[in-house]
Amino acid sequence: MRALVIGSISLLVAGCAGPLSTLDPVGPQARSVFYFASAMTLVASAVLIFVLILFARAFGRRRRKDAPDPGTGAERTWIVWLGIAFPMSVLSVLLAATLWVGEGQFVRQDAPTWRATASQWQWTFAQVNAAGETGPSTDRLVIPAGQPVIIEITATDVIHSFWVPRLAGKMDAVPGKLNRHLIQADAPGTYLGVCAEYCGIGHDRMRFEVVATADPRPQAIRAPR
Repeated sequence: MRALVIGSISLLVAGCAGPLSTLDPVGPQARSVFYFASAMTLVASAVLIFVLILFARAFGRRRRKDAPDPGTGAERTWIVWLGIAFPMSVLSVLLAATLWVGEGQFVRQDAPTWRATASQWQWTFAQVNAAGETGPSTDRLVIPAGQPVIIEITATDVIHSFWVPRLAGKMDAVPGKLNRHLIQADAPGTYLGVCAEYCGIGHDRMRFEVVATADPRPQAIRAPR
């Protein structure tokens, strides 16, 4: 039994890592989402345990036939405090945390910009200069480590979804529209990204790499003459 428990825990811990693990963030956007999701899980678990305890007490207590009726006062207390005040307090805290985390995902206007274009079934990336002109396209997204980067995401055919689990959350790629997404890698390295929206029979092959380099200077793009 001890070996079984240790083996199960080891397998669970091993599942926390990997190139597509949201439990191993390496950027501020992904990290804030991870902390928020962890806090929600803990709060939900605590509420579940509390409710189960109340159910156990309610079903475990047998009311005697000669016991007096508790009356509307006790019922009103349960309804007001546990039926209204308790859930409203929990939901208010979660709402405030959601707004705080969401504010950190907003795009900054002064960050380097790259264009990510999705099509069945590949991604292409190009750097965007101050005039809004794009440079040569590549199949890998190369960004400077330690700096926020704006990704302008679009598609040429159907709806796709840009997702680098260790760097940030998801953002849809919609044909004819540019969705702006903020990502950042804390350290140089190669991070795996995927399309998170089913887009056809080649969806499972629609992966890409984000390469974070130590050079903080983005490659300049010259406007065509």
